[in-house]
Amino acid sequence: MAHSSVTGATVDTHASYLYEQLAELIVGMIENGALEPGMRLPSVRAVSEEHRISIATALQAYRLLEDRGVLVARPQSGFYVAAKHRGTLALPSTSRPRTKASTVSISGAVATLLEHASNSRLVPLGCSVPDGALLQSKRLDLALARAARQHGARYNVYCPPHGEPHLRQEIAKRAMRFGHALSPDDVLVTNGCTEALVLALSTVAQRGDTIAVESPTYFGFLHTLEMLGLKAFELPTDAVRGVDIVALARLLETETVAACLLSSNFNNPLGSIMAEADKRALLALLARHAVPLIEDDVYGDIHFARERPKPFIALDGGANTIYCSSFSKSLAPGYRIGWIAAGAYTQQVMERKLAFSLCGPMLPQVALADFLASGAYDAHLRRIRPAFEENLSRMTCTIEASFPDDTKVSRPAGGFVLWLELPKRFDSRALFDEALEQGICFAPGDVFSAGRRFRNCLRLSAGYEWSERIESGVRKLGRLARARLAH
Repeated sequence: MAHSSVTGATVDTHASYLYEQLAELIVGMIENGALEPGMRLPSVRAVSEEHRISIATALQAYRLLEDRGVLVARPQSGFYVAAKHRGTLALPSTSRPRTKASTVSISGAVATLLEHASNSRLVPLGCSVPDGALLQSKRLDLALARAARQHGARYNVYCPPHGEPHLRQEIAKRAMRFGHALSPDDVLVTNGCTEALVLALSTVAQRGDTIAVESPTYFGFLHTLEMLGLKAFELPTDAVRGVDIVALARLLETETVAACLLSSNFNNPLGSIMAEADKRALLALLARHAVPLIEDDVYGDIHFARERPKPFIALDGGANTIYCSSFSKSLAPGYRIGWIAAGAYTQQVMERKLAFSLCGPMLPQVALADFLASGAYDAHLRRIRPAFEENLSRMTCTIEASFPDDTKVSRPAGGFVLWLELPKRFDSRALFDEALEQGICFAPGDVFSAGRRFRNCLRLSAGYEWSERIESGVRKLGRLARARLAH
């Protein structure tokens, strides 16, 4: 694609902040249509020569706009104007209130979905696992190889049960960025966020207890509840604002709830996020009823706004919160490194960790600690955030062009999944079977509910680099959906 010259205005070379002036010039050209979404900008060197500014200044302007989501950087290609959501489709409906907790029974459906989602021959719209090619974590892999080559014997031992000390220190330092004072001693490294959630739930609940969850919610949460013999009470959840606090208050007045299990930021599958004031209100409500909160913050670093949203644990009233997260969505799904900060429950969680898995592998933790300490993770996030946002935008545009006109679609402010709602008579489970025959995998809506609701909904993952194959798969899925509704 040819790029457009950044012309028509000049940068005042006597001003103090040249990069800000250049950034404003580019924004103005986008707003007046001179630069269109998807258009490639001139190289940093070309801009520096054209405006007689240093390459560093030109790059600083481009990076500023990248951080704001105005531009997207593509490796070995340059900077492009970010795509924008068209937003012509309505948002999904808020889920209806439930009257009682549900026994969870979705393990068979989840196993089937995961089996198909791992099939590389299918168009990968099924699982919310980011594409290794998009993540481009070669620098992390090199750190792993270097640690193995230089100190392999030293690291071929059992890791300390809490996790590698340097890694715990780096995780604690990152928590300070979103306002939570965390000590390395507060951090316990786990085998992904899944183990962290198992440790948390098995600490605060016993078989037969009820856990309050979002609705829809991540099927992995439900699968864990089922395996632990726990019931799920599904809370109405808005596609933008998140959990209905009034519904939670009614539940706590009438039922015994062992814990509340929520996504901190960007619910999977809705992409919703509670406002900070609502998060504080929810924490105050749980505190009055002495109900612990377990939060999953795996998508927190993949935010599209300028500031990272705070998790519950960083807010006033978060003392009875167990925080769980991992690097599986943002950096290294294959490394399976997560962590838990359990606060008052730390000792009980540690006892369960020793019994369940003793410790995690040392080498990946050493490599990840070095990667974080080098500052490479922040540069990595600056690159992948706009890439995921652009993927979602392109997928939304393709959905609008190919799915039935009355389809509703979420507008997440982070993460990389979309939730689609079709008319009530639509059967996404039947579409799932048909799509597999056409070489496409997606996640049918009924696996996101303990009560197997949302059969007329589906989730699509935009975690893979956008390509003709992905776009064609979404278009074909839309045609199949149209045909099913036409019958």
